[in-house]
Amino acid sequence: MASDEELAILAEPGYWDTRYGETRPDGQLHEWFRSFADLEEVLKSSLFQAYPAESTPKILHLGSGDSTVPEDLAKYGYRNQLCVDFSAVVVKMMTQRHAEIEGIEWQQMDIRHMDSIPSQSIDVAFDKATLDAMIHGSPWSPPPDVLDNTGRYMRELTRVLKPTGIFIYVTYRQPHFIKPLLNCEGTNWDIDVVTLSGLGGSFTYYGFKCCLADARDRDQTG
Repeated sequence: MASDEELAILAEPGYWDTRYGETRPDGQLHEWFRSFADLEEVLKSSLFQAYPAESTPKILHLGSGDSTVPEDLAKYGYRNQLCVDFSAVVVKMMTQRHAEIEGIEWQQMDIRHMDSIPSQSIDVAFDKATLDAMIHGSPWSPPPDVLDNTGRYMRELTRVLKPTGIFIYVTYRQPHFIKPLLNCEGTNWDIDVVTLSGLGGSFTYYGFKCCLADARDRDQTG
Protein backbone atom coordinates (compact mmCIF):
# COMPACT_ATOMS: atom_id res chain seq x y z
CA MET A 1 0.00 0.00 0.00
CA ALA A 2 1.29 3.46 -0.88
CA SER A 3 2.42 5.72 1.95
CA ASP A 4 0.70 9.03 2.65
CA GLU A 5 3.73 10.86 1.21
CA GLU A 6 3.49 8.84 -2.00
CA LEU A 7 -0.21 9.61 -2.31
CA ALA A 8 0.29 13.33 -1.67
CA ILE A 9 2.57 13.78 -4.72
CA LEU A 10 -0.22 12.58 -7.02
CA ALA A 11 -1.55 16.16 -6.93
CA GLU A 12 1.67 17.49 -8.50
CA PRO A 13 2.03 17.84 -12.30
CA GLY A 14 5.74 17.02 -12.24
CA TYR A 15 5.01 13.53 -10.99
CA TRP A 16 2.66 12.85 -13.91
CA ASP A 17 4.99 14.42 -16.47
CA THR A 18 7.61 11.89 -15.40
CA ARG A 19 5.18 8.95 -15.42
CA TYR A 20 3.72 9.76 -18.84
CA GLY A 21 7.18 10.50 -20.21
CA GLU A 22 8.11 6.87 -19.51
CA THR A 23 5.33 5.43 -21.70
CA ARG A 24 5.73 4.52 -25.35
CA PRO A 25 4.24 6.97 -27.87
CA ASP A 26 1.58 4.40 -28.75
CA GLY A 27 1.29 2.95 -25.24
CA GLN A 28 -0.83 3.70 -22.21
CA LEU A 29 0.19 4.30 -18.63
CA HIS A 30 -3.03 2.96 -17.14
CA GLU A 31 -6.82 3.04 -17.55
CA TRP A 32 -7.69 4.18 -14.05
CA PHE A 33 -10.81 2.86 -12.33
CA ARG A 34 -12.10 0.53 -15.02
CA SER A 35 -12.50 0.67 -18.78
CA PHE A 36 -15.13 2.32 -20.95
CA ALA A 37 -17.02 -0.96 -21.28
CA ASP A 38 -17.15 -1.33 -17.49
CA LEU A 39 -18.83 2.07 -17.18
CA GLU A 40 -21.75 1.36 -19.50
CA GLU A 41 -24.13 1.12 -16.55
CA VAL A 42 -23.55 4.68 -15.35
CA LEU A 43 -23.02 6.18 -18.82
CA LYS A 44 -26.28 4.79 -20.20
CA SER A 45 -28.52 6.82 -17.91
CA SER A 46 -26.25 9.78 -17.21
CA LEU A 47 -25.01 10.43 -20.74
CA PHE A 48 -26.45 8.33 -23.56
CA GLN A 49 -30.10 8.87 -22.59
CA ALA A 50 -29.87 12.34 -21.05
CA TYR A 51 -27.45 13.79 -23.62
CA PRO A 52 -27.66 11.85 -26.90
CA ALA A 53 -24.83 12.43 -29.35
CA GLU A 54 -27.06 14.26 -31.82
CA SER A 55 -27.62 17.00 -29.23
CA THR A 56 -23.84 17.73 -29.36
CA PRO A 57 -23.35 18.23 -25.61
CA LYS A 58 -20.13 19.88 -24.51
CA ILE A 59 -18.24 17.19 -22.58
CA LEU A 60 -15.35 18.11 -20.28
CA HIS A 61 -12.91 15.37 -19.25
CA LEU A 62 -11.22 16.43 -16.02
CA GLY A 63 -7.69 15.09 -15.66
CA SER A 64 -8.12 13.06 -18.83
CA GLY A 65 -4.64 11.52 -18.84
CA ASP A 66 -4.24 8.89 -21.57
CA SER A 67 -7.67 7.33 -21.06
CA THR A 68 -9.46 5.88 -24.07
CA VAL A 69 -12.85 7.20 -22.89
CA PRO A 70 -12.84 10.32 -25.14
CA GLU A 71 -11.98 8.20 -28.18
CA ASP A 72 -14.63 5.64 -27.22
CA LEU A 73 -17.25 8.38 -26.89
CA ALA A 74 -16.26 9.74 -30.30
CA LYS A 75 -17.14 6.34 -31.76
CA TYR A 76 -20.62 6.86 -30.32
CA GLY A 77 -20.84 10.18 -32.14
CA TYR A 78 -19.82 12.58 -29.37
CA ARG A 79 -17.78 15.19 -31.22
CA ASN A 80 -17.71 18.13 -28.81
CA GLN A 81 -15.20 17.02 -26.19
CA LEU A 82 -12.57 18.97 -24.27
CA CYS A 83 -9.92 16.97 -22.41
CA VAL A 84 -7.87 18.82 -19.82
CA ASP A 85 -4.86 17.68 -17.82
CA PHE A 86 -2.11 19.52 -15.97
CA SER A 87 0.58 17.29 -17.48
CA ALA A 88 2.02 18.95 -20.57
CA VAL A 89 3.57 15.62 -21.55
CA VAL A 90 0.29 13.72 -21.78
CA VAL A 91 -1.54 16.61 -23.47
CA LYS A 92 1.07 16.70 -26.25
CA MET A 93 1.06 12.92 -26.58
CA MET A 94 -2.74 12.64 -26.79
CA THR A 95 -3.05 15.58 -29.18
CA GLN A 96 -0.67 13.84 -31.57
CA ARG A 97 -2.18 10.40 -31.09
CA HIS A 98 -5.72 11.47 -31.96
CA ALA A 99 -5.08 14.32 -34.35
CA GLU A 100 -7.34 12.73 -36.96
CA ILE A 101 -10.32 12.25 -34.64
CA GLU A 102 -12.82 15.04 -35.14
CA GLY A 103 -14.30 16.80 -32.15
CA ILE A 104 -11.75 16.07 -29.41
CA GLU A 105 -9.45 18.80 -28.09
CA TRP A 106 -6.73 18.45 -25.44
CA GLN A 107 -5.57 21.41 -23.36
CA GLN A 108 -3.06 21.72 -20.56
CA MET A 109 -4.99 23.05 -17.61
CA ASP A 110 -5.19 22.89 -13.82
CA ILE A 111 -8.74 21.91 -12.90
CA ARG A 112 -8.48 24.01 -9.74
CA HIS A 113 -8.55 27.18 -11.88
CA MET A 114 -9.96 26.64 -15.36
CA ASP A 115 -9.81 30.29 -16.36
CA SER A 116 -10.05 29.66 -20.10
CA ILE A 117 -13.37 27.81 -19.79
CA PRO A 118 -16.37 30.16 -19.75
CA SER A 119 -18.84 29.95 -16.89
CA GLN A 120 -21.90 27.76 -17.46
CA SER A 121 -20.57 26.35 -20.73
CA ILE A 122 -20.27 22.61 -19.97
CA ASP A 123 -23.10 20.10 -20.31
CA VAL A 124 -21.33 17.00 -19.00
CA ALA A 125 -18.21 16.83 -16.81
CA PHE A 126 -16.45 13.50 -16.33
CA ASP A 127 -13.90 12.48 -13.69
CA LYS A 128 -12.42 9.01 -13.37
CA ALA A 129 -9.75 9.03 -10.62
CA THR A 130 -8.77 12.71 -10.81
CA LEU A 131 -10.43 13.83 -7.59
CA ASP A 132 -8.99 10.71 -5.98
CA ALA A 133 -5.47 11.81 -6.89
CA MET A 134 -5.97 14.83 -4.61
CA ILE A 135 -6.95 12.71 -1.61
CA HIS A 136 -4.61 11.31 1.01
CA GLY A 137 -4.48 11.05 4.78
CA SER A 138 -7.34 10.17 7.09
CA PRO A 139 -10.71 9.88 5.32
CA TRP A 140 -12.42 10.90 8.60
CA SER A 141 -10.35 14.07 8.94
CA PRO A 142 -8.71 15.03 5.60
CA PRO A 143 -5.55 17.18 5.80
CA PRO A 144 -5.83 20.91 5.00
CA ASP A 145 -4.21 20.52 1.55
CA VAL A 146 -6.81 17.89 0.58
CA LEU A 147 -9.67 20.16 1.62
CA ASP A 148 -8.07 23.10 -0.21
CA ASN A 149 -7.37 21.24 -3.47
CA THR A 150 -10.68 19.40 -3.65
CA GLY A 151 -12.61 22.50 -2.61
CA ARG A 152 -11.06 24.69 -5.30
CA TYR A 153 -11.70 21.94 -7.85
CA MET A 154 -15.37 21.56 -6.93
CA ARG A 155 -16.01 25.30 -6.93
CA GLU A 156 -14.44 25.67 -10.37
CA LEU A 157 -16.48 22.75 -11.63
CA THR A 158 -19.75 24.25 -10.45
CA ARG A 159 -18.74 27.49 -12.16
CA VAL A 160 -18.15 25.99 -15.61
CA LEU A 161 -21.09 23.56 -15.52
CA LYS A 162 -24.39 24.68 -16.99
CA PRO A 163 -27.27 24.90 -14.50
CA THR A 164 -28.81 21.89 -16.25
CA GLY A 165 -25.49 20.03 -16.55
CA ILE A 166 -24.30 16.85 -14.87
CA PHE A 167 -21.06 15.74 -13.24
CA ILE A 168 -20.19 12.04 -13.57
CA TYR A 169 -17.56 10.80 -11.14
CA VAL A 170 -16.18 7.27 -10.78
CA THR A 171 -14.33 6.16 -7.66
CA TYR A 172 -13.63 3.20 -5.39
CA ARG A 173 -13.85 5.36 -2.27
CA GLN A 174 -16.80 4.99 0.06
CA PRO A 175 -19.60 7.49 -0.66
CA HIS A 176 -19.86 8.67 2.96
CA PHE A 177 -16.25 9.89 2.76
CA ILE A 178 -16.58 11.45 -0.69
CA LYS A 179 -19.86 13.35 -0.31
CA PRO A 180 -18.45 15.95 2.15
CA LEU A 181 -15.62 16.70 -0.30
CA LEU A 182 -18.07 17.14 -3.16
CA ASN A 183 -20.45 19.30 -1.12
CA CYS A 184 -17.78 21.58 0.25
CA GLU A 185 -18.19 25.27 1.04
CA GLY A 186 -19.52 27.09 -2.02
CA THR A 187 -21.11 24.05 -3.68
CA ASN A 188 -24.54 22.46 -3.50
CA TRP A 189 -24.76 19.17 -5.35
CA ASP A 190 -27.74 16.88 -5.57
CA ILE A 191 -25.98 13.49 -5.57
CA ASP A 192 -27.11 10.05 -6.69
CA VAL A 193 -24.76 7.08 -6.25
CA VAL A 194 -24.89 3.77 -8.06
CA THR A 195 -22.76 0.73 -7.33
CA LEU A 196 -21.10 -0.46 -10.52
CA SER A 197 -21.84 -4.13 -10.69
CA GLY A 198 -19.97 -7.07 -12.15
CA LEU A 199 -16.52 -5.46 -12.27
CA GLY A 200 -14.67 -7.99 -10.12
CA GLY A 201 -11.39 -7.24 -8.39
CA SER A 202 -10.79 -6.25 -4.78
CA PHE A 203 -12.61 -2.88 -4.92
CA THR A 204 -16.25 -1.92 -5.24
CA TYR A 205 -16.62 0.97 -7.66
CA TYR A 206 -19.22 3.71 -7.48
CA GLY A 207 -20.67 6.03 -10.07
CA PHE A 208 -21.70 9.45 -8.75
CA LYS A 209 -24.27 11.42 -10.73
CA CYS A 210 -24.19 15.00 -9.50
CA CYS A 211 -26.49 17.85 -10.52
CA LEU A 212 -26.54 21.40 -9.25
CA ALA A 213 -29.17 21.24 -6.53
CA ASP A 214 -30.51 24.75 -7.18
CA ALA A 215 -31.27 23.80 -10.80
CA ARG A 216 -33.14 20.62 -9.76
CA ASP A 217 -35.12 22.62 -7.19
CA ARG A 218 -36.16 25.07 -9.90
CA ASP A 219 -37.26 22.20 -12.16
CA GLN A 220 -39.41 20.69 -9.43
CA THR A 221 -41.09 23.97 -8.46
CA GLY A 222 -41.31 25.66 -11.86
